[in-house]
Amino acid sequence: MKKGETMVTIIEASKYPEKIQRLLYAVGFGDFIILVVDEINASFGETVLMLDCIGKKEGIIIPKNYITEEQLGRFIAGTVVEEYELMEENLLMLRELIMGKAEGLVKGEDSPTGGVVIDHYFNVKDIGAVALGVVRWGQIHRHDKLRAHPTDKIAQIMSIQRHDTEFDTAETGNRVGLALKNIGSSELDRGTLLSNDASVKQTALIKGKLELVKYWTKPVEKGMSIHICKDMQFIAGTVEESAEGTVRVSIQKPLAFRDGEKATMLYLNCGNLRVVGSKKL
Repeated sequence: MKKGETMVTIIEASKYPEKIQRLLYAVGFGDFIILVVDEINASFGETVLMLDCIGKKEGIIIPKNYITEEQLGRFIAGTVVEEYELMEENLLMLRELIMGKAEGLVKGEDSPTGGVVIDHYFNVKDIGAVALGVVRWGQIHRHDKLRAHPTDKIAQIMSIQRHDTEFDTAETGNRVGLALKNIGSSELDRGTLLSNDASVKQTALIKGKLELVKYWTKPVEKGMSIHICKDMQFIAGTVEESAEGTVRVSIQKPLAFRDGEKATMLYLNCGNLRVVGSKKL
């Protein structure tokens, strides 16, 4: 949606609940959550726990099929979703609410650094590699040279598009298309982090205290095959050690992050609940 200079991108968790990574991507990218509840079931519970695990505090709930606030309250108590406002199903009101939230975002001062998470990438004839993604923090500028984490490749931004319009800069929350130089599309991946921010780190070993979601009952044991996830990084790993809430997990390729950010742990072989918990990085 677009109103004046304000642009909004709506992301839906397609193919969920079959593929939980789709829920992870939608929740991770969202700045404001619209949680439509037409049935209180296992998928609803898993969604609430994912929102709580990632810490998405801004949102609304739209209950359908005569679901009451009291029914919802039993499942969202003690989570970030408990603070979401209940709203009736009214598309005009919803559109105005979303645009108002977007217009109210305070633009930051000019920043020399930023970070873009890629979700699609391809080659275009006579242009080269093109990456689609979202600016997660700071600003990016045309001609910036950004490292493609977790690789050592340095890509230069030749052009920035936002909703098919050329811009010299893009900032937090913007959905962008970037024409890149000095890198091929084969060197990119879903989840690649483009950034010139010196604070970005990467590691293939996750260790420390694991915050379990409140309904997780299965022991996190040595040898368990799990996934460590952040934004669109979805990386398989193995629990090497687990004792008294502390874990040590080796993953198949490095995870890119900044200090204080959270990674989510998923266990895909656990039926109705696959969200294990979160780990501060």
